Amino acid sequence: MKTVDVNELENIKGQDLGHSDWMAIEQDRINQFADATGDHQWIHLDAKKAAKELPTKSTIAHGFLSLSLIVPLAAQVWSITGAKMMINYGLNKVRFINMVPVGSKVRLGVKISEVNKLDNGGTQVISEATLEIDGQDKPAYVAESIMVAFP
Repeated sequence: MKTVDVNELENIKGQDLGHSDWMAIEQDRINQFADATGDHQWIHLDAKKAAKELPTKSTIAHGFLSLSLIVPLAAQVWSITGAKMMINYGLNKVRFINMVPVGSKVRLGVKISEVNKLDNGGTQVISEATLEIDGQDKPAYVAESIMVAFP
């Protein structure tokens, strides 16, 4: 894991910070996400129908479930010290490229694209987050994630 002081964030612009550990995507996690969001599409929950009708031959994780993994998986890749507060500022581009089949393993790669000082004293960090699927050529998604750290 890479640790960066809040006052040194500009020094990591352009750096590839590495990858998180692999995380298994199990049906129980998918079911809980479906219940939390009210998204109960059969592609996520009906294993028998998915086996017949989806190219994965299994249920798949919700796109927004996989996107929500940016926070815990990025925390395995890097951290900021010396900040009194950090906020998730949102996302720029998100492209869902590949389905995440139940039982697969995913990991997050993080590359720092931009680091900008803000007028409010914070430092905005834009990172390219890529969720890889073990054994797949194409990632689940590529997203630009934005956070702001305050010293």
